Amino acid sequence: MLGQMQTTPLALPHVFHRAEQLFGHKTLTGVGVGGAVTTTTYADWATRVRRTAAALDKLEIPHDARVGTFCWNTPTHLELYFAVPCSGRVLHTLNIRLFAEQLVYIVNHADDDVVFVDRSLFGQLWPLADQMPHVRKFVVIDDGSDTAVPEDERIVDHAELLASVEPHAGRFVVDDENRAAAMCYTSGTTGNPKGVVYSHRSTVLHSISVLIADVAGLVERDVVLPIVPMFHANAWGTPYAAVFAGASLVMPGPNMVPKAIAGMLRDHDVTLTAGVPTIWMGVLPEITREDVPHLRLLLCGGSAVPRSLSESYREKIGLPITQAWGMTETSPIATTGMLRSIHDGLSDDELADVRATAGSPAPLVDLRLADPDTGEIQPWDGVSSGELQASGPWIADSYYLNEDGGKQFTADGWLRTGDVAVIDRYGYVRLVDRTKDLVKSGGEWISSVDLENEIMAMPEVAEAAVIAIPDEKWSERPLACVVVRDGSSLTAEQVREYLLTRVAKWQVPDDVEFIDEVPKTSTGKFSKKTLREKFVG
Repeated sequence: MLGQMQTTPLALPHVFHRAEQLFGHKTLTGVGVGGAVTTTTYADWATRVRRTAAALDKLEIPHDARVGTFCWNTPTHLELYFAVPCSGRVLHTLNIRLFAEQLVYIVNHADDDVVFVDRSLFGQLWPLADQMPHVRKFVVIDDGSDTAVPEDERIVDHAELLASVEPHAGRFVVDDENRAAAMCYTSGTTGNPKGVVYSHRSTVLHSISVLIADVAGLVERDVVLPIVPMFHANAWGTPYAAVFAGASLVMPGPNMVPKAIAGMLRDHDVTLTAGVPTIWMGVLPEITREDVPHLRLLLCGGSAVPRSLSESYREKIGLPITQAWGMTETSPIATTGMLRSIHDGLSDDELADVRATAGSPAPLVDLRLADPDTGEIQPWDGVSSGELQASGPWIADSYYLNEDGGKQFTADGWLRTGDVAVIDRYGYVRLVDRTKDLVKSGGEWISSVDLENEIMAMPEVAEAAVIAIPDEKWSERPLACVVVRDGSSLTAEQVREYLLTRVAKWQVPDDVEFIDEVPKTSTGKFSKKTLREKFVG
């Protein structure tokens, strides 16, 4: 017996039409080059989405063709977020921080037909144009930059293009909810980046999850500042979720330095924001409790959040960091660290330990732990560790063009995340390490993340990363790479003595290297690959 419900596709046109019909009065604020602020309404934005869809038709972009974006977090980029998939094309957000050869590889691998590029980023992309033979047009968006744009038949002015068409009339229709809506490539820390293709269905369901109270609880009353880039796993889904809810949005554009971010949090009464740990390390000195009286949720992900960082926010502004976990392949939110009734009555110190976890799985996300060597499923007892594996309706089941041959997916269809974790009886995930970053010393595993968190709790330390280096006796030993705060001094012996009071003696690094800065990947994570290349041997 079948149910008798309508089979309306879960597709982004519904999200767009809902916002257009219900939230036309709500605002979208863009902070442009030099800090110039512009504010528009959802109604005006919706008209521009319709006009952009018509422009895609004028450019003769086929259905299912990939439309690249090389853009900051802006209202115009948000127009493309909806115009491209709602008109049957596939949005392909390009990482502006990639090396040239990686960027060329991704554009060619995805077979992008057209690329939209902010004028301030044009000088970074245009020198590579001849290496992207399948890109027919580069549409340059005026974002206030004075970057020179040459005369070339492949270059199209965005404003002129939109002025040349009438807005798309009527409702957008996507009949198949499993149709591709967007794609994003992994950061490629090992081998070439791999494409993850999001469907309309997965994007809508993921957006709904962000609105659930025990995930992020994003609501119409919120003012959302997405710091995480829109080229990185769709800014963790916050743009789609915010439009779904009808929340006001503040788009930071190229103003991604700590002082500017602190100013936006203060000046626009932001209530919800999200970014990686390195961002929040920089913002902390720039804000006070009085600056952010409306801020209610500060999400952080991308890598494990040091307990000391979350507690520093709690002490300074009265709001700790809420940790989330996910990856490009999980759309990306899979867990968030919202506290539950089981935590009532815990001390501040105990609550800080809970917030140091990645939280519990969002509804519809299933997690399990598997022994990296045997594949045996491990219990959720808060002690047993294993590779974290994920399954659910917004979890990838393969890469674009099956790029890795299925190596990152189990025989029964679960995603191998590459993260090693422990899960307690209530489902709270504590990330131990990446499988490739664990240190195996004398047959015992050492968590580089645990060591990093302890070192970064030292007041003299700005950043710390721990890597494994070969050792004749123990196979591997941990090496601590430490950045000392300006105005402070620290010795290797002081670091070791501090750790001796916090971890087992055999886990303490034999050596400490002091460096000017921990190298970062294109998405702001610590690049341990770079450190290994520098220090191994």
